[in-house]
Amino acid sequence: VQLQASGGGIVQPGGSLRLSCAASGFTLDYYAIGWFRQAPGKEREFVAGITRKDGVTAYANSVKGRFTITKDSAENTVTLQMNSLKAEDTAVYYCAADQPGRITIIQQVYHMDRYDYWGQGTQVTVSS
Repeated sequence: VQLQASGGGIVQPGGSLRLSCAASGFTLDYYAIGWFRQAPGKEREFVAGITRKDGVTAYANSVKGRFTITKDSAENTVTLQMNSLKAEDTAVYYCAADQPGRITIIQQVYHMDRYDYWGQGTQVTVSS
């Protein structure tokens, strides 16, 4: 079971990036997926999550209305579309998956301890 996050880069404020979380060894449809981020000197924090069965989504208040998480079953990926990026979005972004059944309701996607598999992270830098 492996997750691979990609799509990070350097973008100006107001710009967009699309992060992708690709799975190998398992089908993402059967897992809840979360995106988290960690800025230098700060704790890792929740960004967005999507549940396994019904695809309900949740977002941190700081990104609501700017970021969108979606599952692509055909590609076995989960994407995080990030628009209107701000300097404070600069961080390493990680995707994570639960052990099936550990996240059963949307309220649980916020908690890092619910996730069992983590990707390696991709750097997002928002700077002029």
